[in-house]
Amino acid sequence: MTRFGKWKAKLGGLAVYTMVRGWMSTLDYQAIFCDRTVDPTYEGFKGPIIFVFWHEYLPCPVYVGPHCNVAMLVSRHRDAEWLSQAARLMGFRIVRGSTKRGGGRALRELLRTNRTMNLGITPDGPRGPRRHVAAGCVYLSSKLEVPLVLVGIGYHKPWRMPTWDRFAVPRLYSRARLVFGPRLQIPLGLNRDRIEGHQREIEVLLNRLTQDAEQWADSGQRRRDQVPYSCRPAPPQSRTNGISRTLGSESALPAMLSFTKKCA
Repeated sequence: MTRFGKWKAKLGGLAVYTMVRGWMSTLDYQAIFCDRTVDPTYEGFKGPIIFVFWHEYLPCPVYVGPHCNVAMLVSRHRDAEWLSQAARLMGFRIVRGSTKRGGGRALRELLRTNRTMNLGITPDGPRGPRRHVAAGCVYLSSKLEVPLVLVGIGYHKPWRMPTWDRFAVPRLYSRARLVFGPRLQIPLGLNRDRIEGHQREIEVLLNRLTQDAEQWADSGQRRRDQVPYSCRPAPPQSRTNGISRTLGSESALPAMLSFTKKCA
């Protein structure tokens, strides 16, 4: 990238950062947790964790989780340069690439350097198809021995952009809702068939959590165990992994569906 290109990216990133901070600060955030220790802003947080959410809702976790020791995997495509710069300003560590093009290797190096580093991944990005899970998050969880936490996100009647993911733009002063699932540990040493099986299961789970969050945001109802969720950095201390549910011979789907019904 030329010097002019670098300055353009930095200025563009600053503009995106300013817009996201200002716009997203007007929303009412509420969250539900299966286990509060998966919340990176909570003083009892136990990590590291790979957080998984759909690309169309990316500004929400970027806004509510600044300086929470999270690395984000961002495409090397030039269209993602402004996003990378904005995320850095929000306190995220950025890894450029994909699990196929150097990103996985870079993430493993990050975890070797700092065993408390968390990861944020949009499994349908950067090109789609929308709400379909690619193999990357399954592969990383298995190889790094770090559990996944799926996060369903919804806004009240958002505007939708004409993009591949129907990118969601929340209305000013509207509701934003987040539903955090439990830790899901992918077994080690998976072959291609088993990876594809976990992809399908995670896709079902994440779509269910997202639909639940969207319905909650639209309804405006108060739910049991909901907690206000605001933009705040992580507490100074870090913890080791909490209890994970392994995706293996016993499917996690029934437990996850039970969780979403219980919170409704």
